[in-house]
Amino acid sequence: MYILYNLIAISTSAILKVLALANSKLSLFVKGRRESLPKIKQSIAKEDKVIWIHAASLGEYEQGLPVLEKLKLLYPHYKTLLTFFSPSGYEVKKNSKVADVICYLPLDTKSNVSAFLDIAHPDIAIFIKYEIWPNYLVALNKRNTPTFLISAIFKKNQIFFKSYGGFMRKTLNNFTHIFVQNKKSHSLLNSIGFNKVTIAGDTRFDRVSEIIDQHNELNFMENFKQNQFCFIAGSTWPEDERLIINYINQCNYPIKFVLAPHTMKSNHIQEIIQSIEKPVVSYTDLNENINLADYEVIIIDTIGLLTKIYSYAEIAYVGGGFATGLHNTLEPAVFGIPVIIGPKFEGFAEAEELVQLGGVISINSSEELQHNIDTFFSQQQKRQQTGQINTKFIKEKAGATQQILNTLNSVLSSKN
Repeated sequence: MYILYNLIAISTSAILKVLALANSKLSLFVKGRRESLPKIKQSIAKEDKVIWIHAASLGEYEQGLPVLEKLKLLYPHYKTLLTFFSPSGYEVKKNSKVADVICYLPLDTKSNVSAFLDIAHPDIAIFIKYEIWPNYLVALNKRNTPTFLISAIFKKNQIFFKSYGGFMRKTLNNFTHIFVQNKKSHSLLNSIGFNKVTIAGDTRFDRVSEIIDQHNELNFMENFKQNQFCFIAGSTWPEDERLIINYINQCNYPIKFVLAPHTMKSNHIQEIIQSIEKPVVSYTDLNENINLADYEVIIIDTIGLLTKIYSYAEIAYVGGGFATGLHNTLEPAVFGIPVIIGPKFEGFAEAEELVQLGGVISINSSEELQHNIDTFFSQQQKRQQTGQINTKFIKEKAGATQQILNTLNSVLSSKN
């Protein structure tokens, strides 16, 4: 199986280079990886101590960020290296100052792994959630590099727990320790004889808990909201937008609406604007001559603002639950407000729990969306009680970062 895996890895690398010629996203994937080793070599010297954190994409980055930020504070003399697998993570964060070096992770071939580790020479390696790359893990183990998997989730249908999954089960043994999110993952690992595991929870709860304490004020939102009731829909797909726009057009309540689509292509934004029958403006069209108080709807057609915008909501809607997959429900929930989602939330643990508790409401139709918004608009006490469920849930789930740091500290302190 190990030989087969390496043949597949080498073949995949070659195929992607060909496909990248006709696909812009794959082109970023391939071209970006060519730049990784020179970028690391330029920024990391042989004598540097290095903390390496790897995330697949943006969601995993958010999980790893609390750990990375704390490690930077505790070990300022270490260089920090952050790698991504996906363009959707790297392209958003490549210019961030959160780490000393941010780049793509070269594909998991033996030659790539050897070249990467020779140049990066990490003193510790931290992988997030599902990132389990056999060649990297084997090589790190051979180099005696402490290697951790954090915020991990394991499911019974994964290859590790199949009769033919011996190769991948063996790969897990290269981890120094695995921190999982829940008891089910812990039990599954124990069932295959892996006992270097701790239930720490999900570091995302620590990340969103910090949002409350950050500077969330936005001048344009102050001017737009004018202390009115505000409904904010984030990361929406067309399936979500049809329901929301229908409600906006027929709503007779004094409600301000903010719509932040997942797709920000100009033609899509224009379609949304044209379908809304109330005064509407897009964020990129704002200027000093526009009086935002005169508008009832604002379309957010830029990235990086949604988390702060949620702080102005009385109710939030999180998109994806009618389409390809639910987006982040914790970011609005942390502000102690009700959150509405579509019907497809299975597999999103926090959404499943919050729907059961009543802090997140799953809807199936336009009628259900209207009923819930109308209810929360007219019943302030119900709205506050529902929001408090979300606040309590997040507070109780926080603490994973410190538990992980206790172990990482013991490893890094022995290296100083």
